[in-house]
Amino acid sequence: MSEIPAKATESEDPSDGARGDDRAADPSAAPVAADAAGTGAGAAGTGAGDADAGDGTSADEGTSAPDARGSGVPGTPPPNPPATARALTATALAAEGTPPGDALWQSSPPGSIYDYIKVASFSIGADGLVDQWSVRAEQLFGIPADRAVGMDPIEAFVDPDRRAEGQRKMAEILDGREWTGVVPVRLPDPVDGGRGVEGLAEVYVMPTRAEGGEKAAVCIVVDVRVLRSIETDLAASQAIFGQSPFGFLLIDAELRVRRANERFASIFGGTPDDHRGKGVHDYLPRGEAERVSATLRRVLETGDSITDMHITGFVPGSDDRRHWSVNLYRVHSGSGRPIGIAWLGIDITARRAAAREAAAARRNLALLNEAGARIGNSLDLETTARELLDVVVPGFCDLATVDLYQGLLVGDETPPGLPDGSAELRRVAFASAVSDAPFTGTGKPVAVGAVHHYPFNSPCADALRTARPRRVPAEEGGLVQSTLAVPMVAHDTVVGLAQFARTKGSEPFGDRDRDLAVELAARAAVCIDNARLYRREHERALMLQRSLLPPGDPVAAGLDIACRYLPGSVASGRPSEVGGDWFDVIELPGHRTALVVGDVMGRGLRAAVAMGELRTAVRTLAQLDLEPAEVLSQLDEIARGLGAPGGPAQAFGPGGGIQQATRAARRPREADLSEVYLATCVYAVYDSVTRRCTFANAGHLPPVLVEPGEAALMLDVPPGMPLGVGGEPFEEVEVELPEGALLALYTDGLVESRDHPLDEGLQAFVGALTDPARPLEDVCDHVLNTLDTHHGEDDIALLMARVQGLPAESVGDWTLPREPRSVGRAREYARGQLLSWDLEPLVDTTELLVSELVTNALRYGEGEIRLRLLLDRTLVCEVWDAGLVQPRRRRARDTDEGGRGLQLVGLLSAAWGSRRTPRGKTVWFELPLPDGEHSLADPAEALLSLF
Repeated sequence: MSEIPAKATESEDPSDGARGDDRAADPSAAPVAADAAGTGAGAAGTGAGDADAGDGTSADEGTSAPDARGSGVPGTPPPNPPATARALTATALAAEGTPPGDALWQSSPPGSIYDYIKVASFSIGADGLVDQWSVRAEQLFGIPADRAVGMDPIEAFVDPDRRAEGQRKMAEILDGREWTGVVPVRLPDPVDGGRGVEGLAEVYVMPTRAEGGEKAAVCIVVDVRVLRSIETDLAASQAIFGQSPFGFLLIDAELRVRRANERFASIFGGTPDDHRGKGVHDYLPRGEAERVSATLRRVLETGDSITDMHITGFVPGSDDRRHWSVNLYRVHSGSGRPIGIAWLGIDITARRAAAREAAAARRNLALLNEAGARIGNSLDLETTARELLDVVVPGFCDLATVDLYQGLLVGDETPPGLPDGSAELRRVAFASAVSDAPFTGTGKPVAVGAVHHYPFNSPCADALRTARPRRVPAEEGGLVQSTLAVPMVAHDTVVGLAQFARTKGSEPFGDRDRDLAVELAARAAVCIDNARLYRREHERALMLQRSLLPPGDPVAAGLDIACRYLPGSVASGRPSEVGGDWFDVIELPGHRTALVVGDVMGRGLRAAVAMGELRTAVRTLAQLDLEPAEVLSQLDEIARGLGAPGGPAQAFGPGGGIQQATRAARRPREADLSEVYLATCVYAVYDSVTRRCTFANAGHLPPVLVEPGEAALMLDVPPGMPLGVGGEPFEEVEVELPEGALLALYTDGLVESRDHPLDEGLQAFVGALTDPARPLEDVCDHVLNTLDTHHGEDDIALLMARVQGLPAESVGDWTLPREPRSVGRAREYARGQLLSWDLEPLVDTTELLVSELVTNALRYGEGEIRLRLLLDRTLVCEVWDAGLVQPRRRRARDTDEGGRGLQLVGLLSAAWGSRRTPRGKTVWFELPLPDGEHSLADPAEALLSLF
């Protein structure tokens, strides 16, 4: 065995090394030693002896040896004698508690400390060879006795580089010196003799004399790893008892507490030591204690553990009943002998209360689920009130009534009720589970259908006034003992009052019952309010449907227009529901026309309102003369804000409008899917001068074009994303339309139904346009009669336009150089063109306005100047230049010499404006033709009015 340097204990008298520690004779150490030897059941239950069983003196000394000798620190002085020797002495002396001289030999029962530390011994003869080898040595070193006897321990266990030092130490030992220390041990493999596991062992070598007087030695060996394990077990035991958040007990075989932790003591009072020796009868009521005692005995006898055993009792100083969940399992000594029971408990009083609350909540949820399934199946107010009473009687109460405001029932649009809660109500439902007993808890009985009101100071009027439930005092001698008056509130509006009563013998209403009553009344109120809103929507939808139908065929420059709008009515089963389909024809400056067809997804009043908002937005954006793709981009922003709070979906209230919708679309929000508005739209701008049409599409069906002498075809316009989706740009496609061509815009209701897929409907629509030369009204009727347009599932919008370009003789177009003389030339060109059109009454006014616009183009514009006159139903004059700055009209002061040109244009023209072009801007004005219906303003008077 190679030595880890340790200080040897030398003595002139060899017998000094075998002398016992005087401290072992201390009588106070006897109980400690007895516990360490395993005589106490609770001590063995920890797995390595209970250090707290006595005063702790000997137990601490018994565990300190591994700390000193197992540290492996050079120069650490070992105790003298070693811990194993002191434990052996203490155990023997503690058996009877007598001094060493009077100690009696006795055998330790199974489960002593030596079962844990595994002390091994062997002896060395005078020749330095092993002459005796114990069974424990065989177990520790793995070498049988027949091989060990006669073995040189130095050659067998010490590394070759330390054998010389080992031989010297062996000579000193045989010379009469005792030695103790911690040495590394190499355990040979008994199978093949190779190197085994290396470890540390505490060795105590005592010199002895053989029978013939020769010097010999006895070696006592303890595996240091076992001592470390015992130390760890003790630390774990202390941690469990000292730090566990649960109540922890060790109960011995006599069902007495051997040890308790701080948590248990904090609940039942005192210190952990105060609970030693107590039984379950000291903590629990008699009946509960008997049950627990029987369970403890069964665990001790059978070894079957108990999990989550519920125990009920009281704690000192409190009369409140407490509940605990306890886990029990049997503990054993090192030899496997049952020595007691471990008790682990946790207070579950709050959990039990929560479980009761959960059970009550489940009952309430079941009632709410039943209410959700049974209330609101009808849109009739009285039926909904009766459905509420069918749910609550008798499952929740014994009697119940429902009163609704009279104004609500007659369709009054004003807010129902009065601020003082005394408005007229009508009793619409009554139910009783007590032999049809009348409801008299709030005064004299009121018959179903009767109109009444509650006094101002009554609890019912207070509930209506404050929108909060109130308890109604019971009448003395009456049948009812507890009544709740609950206002029926829907969307912050009180629509009526529900009363729930329980008769004598039933449990009075509690706070949980009050909350449940409020929830039931609220659900019924929402259903009643839905019925009211449906009736209002029914009436408004009819009015809106009539207002959205076009009054007649619109008129546009260079186009012959015909249109049809059929609301879905037949198959939907709800004739008043309009959809979101719309079309529009918008006149633009320069004898241009915008054609619009769109469809808001969904039906009903919300879809119709959204359609109205989008239709208004389209007309507004069209007047700004934006490009078609830009118009759809702005519409997309508006559509994204339609479902926002305060947006156009609430257009009937104050604050609605396009600007608010656009702002709402830009705010980040988590929109409810039911409030998301999507729409498809195709927007086309037709120029009657060039007969070119620019299309932009937002997820709509493609336009259909029929050229003269050709078959109908669907234009390839990129569909884009629907309005309201956002994030994607829109593309434009420009198409030149030949004279007499037919253009058709439509919605999906025309070509799609449940019986006819979209592809089939499109082919049928294209096939129906076989004779485009017929009058447009006849073409529209033919299409509607040919296709399946009577399904009633969706609205149908159809807009057809025949191209009639502006004749060349109706257009005057000139390019002017950027010089002052161009003003005079412009006046000359305008005068000559008007005279050729026989419009002499417009010459003076036109010359004056043309002069103003061309002068502004020279002063503030850029590039060449272009003058164009267009004659159709009105006279339009346009001045083009390459500048990007738009003219802005302002009011000139009396002392200003200029700044009145645009004011003069506004006074003399029917309309004027400016728009951006791809290469600059265009400023235009429009004059009505002299047909006798419109009188022209006198230029002289207009000039004088400016000063």
